[in-house]
Amino acid sequence: MDVIELDSIETYCRVFELPFTHPKVGVIECYEPEKLKPYMMNWGFYALFLKDMASCTITYGKTRYDHGDKSIIAFAPGQVCTFEAIPGKDPKFVGVLFHPDFIHGTELGRKILHYSFFAYSSNEALHLSPSEFHTIRNLIEIIKTELEMATDSHTHGIICDNIQLLLDYCVRFYDRQFTERRELNRDVLQRFENLLNEYFLNGDAERLGLPSVNYFADKISLSPNYFGDLVKRETGTSAKEYLRKKLLEAAKEKLMNPQKSITQVGTSLGFQYPQHFVRFFKRMTGCTPSEYIARKGVI
Repeated sequence: MDVIELDSIETYCRVFELPFTHPKVGVIECYEPEKLKPYMMNWGFYALFLKDMASCTITYGKTRYDHGDKSIIAFAPGQVCTFEAIPGKDPKFVGVLFHPDFIHGTELGRKILHYSFFAYSSNEALHLSPSEFHTIRNLIEIIKTELEMATDSHTHGIICDNIQLLLDYCVRFYDRQFTERRELNRDVLQRFENLLNEYFLNGDAERLGLPSVNYFADKISLSPNYFGDLVKRETGTSAKEYLRKKLLEAAKEKLMNPQKSITQVGTSLGFQYPQHFVRFFKRMTGCTPSEYIARKGVI
């Protein structure tokens, strides 16, 4: 399958036969059957789509993007994804497209990396309530109206501010989505906890190395980005820091076994070299494993 190189908004509009108004920013609407199916695209700009109806499947590599009716999906420069039409469903969506050059030097440009739903590893759409859908639609309409007006010294700032407001509302609605899924999140955390305990107990750490966020996200069938956000929200700490704390707990427990040397303990936890284990332990506790054992009186 050939890759469509979307190096500019003009290219996108030409490929999909949509009106082109501005080289660095645009609002597009699509209500017609897509002529290219299936197809793969390499994005050269930011794109956020408000979908009234899910009319296609979207795939990053082998990972399916979870989206449906009344949802928002987002893409960032450098991302490559495959689109394939769903038979019997015509597209019905509006989109906001903006090139990185358009936001350079603005507050939005400084904040853009904090909008995690643009991340490559994110594969879950924002699912909207009717009122949220209406709010997002109105914000996009404001941007569209501004683009249709005569350009003046305020145009660029107003468009950037409204795109940022749009993205901030998306963050708010993602927070709501997380809150509604709290019970499910607790189940995910319990599975994470169980998998992590098994990782140390059944020899996976020694065989596969130190535990990673990507490994457990894959085991739970979530994107690393979404999984990391979930752990942060539910525990108050990042997924990486959570893993480090659990690794330290496991280390302390294993060091209490007088039959195991410090090197054996480090190896069983996934450390390739003993000095790396000693350095990790001292950074986390302020003392070396040997000093910890001495304090605990283990012979």
